[in-house]
Amino acid sequence: MRVAVVVFPGTNCEHDAVYGLEQVGAEPHLVWHRETDLSGFDGVVLPGGFAHGDYLRTGAIARFSPVMAEVERMAGTGAPVLGICNGFQILCEAGLLPGVLLQNANLKFICRPVDIVVTSTSSVLTRTATVGQVLR
Repeated sequence: MRVAVVVFPGTNCEHDAVYGLEQVGAEPHLVWHRETDLSGFDGVVLPGGFAHGDYLRTGAIARFSPVMAEVERMAGTGAPVLGICNGFQILCEAGLLPGVLLQNANLKFICRPVDIVVTSTSSVLTRTATVGQVLR
């Protein structure tokens, strides 16, 4: 599986994403955010970091990068699309995920484990899990 790992100005975890993808047998390639053709890829990862700065809603800027039209096209075909950290924010700002990110109540950084429940095993990320399994 060929996977595009999109790099925005300020991205700082792209090499971690490449390493992780290699560990599961994928063929990752770094792609600059100004790319307009991802037709040679089977999936796409928007890694973490600080695309366009370390502020809330910088994904609102990154969503206008030329590559995002291709990310949207790929998502529409059912290709795997993963947003990590700031990449998740970009996907929300682009309307590819529902909702919006908000400032927390005390305006301080919060880092704590979060539990999520597997509701489907039909994705590449959950195919080895079981429905109802709690992931931390």
